[in-house]
Amino acid sequence: MRRATWLSHNIPHFQNDGGHRVIEVGVKEFMCTGASAPFDHPHIFIDMGDDNEKVCSYCSTLYRFNSTLKPSQTNPA
Repeated sequence: MRRATWLSHNIPHFQNDGGHRVIEVGVKEFMCTGASAPFDHPHIFIDMGDDNEKVCSYCSTLYRFNSTLKPSQTNPA
């Protein structure tokens, strides 16, 4: 399950409980938390900038931008 939660400043937080190699997201700036607590890693800010993909340096999840998704959506959902 990938879930986006919204905290201050409207930065979505994504987690990869399913262990998927690639997750498409609808934003280019977000936090990766790894998995749900207690299996999470340090929450890190990821900014794709001009790129359309970034790998989390902790969990190696490849996040890929998909402009057809809403900011809180992921694929797989």
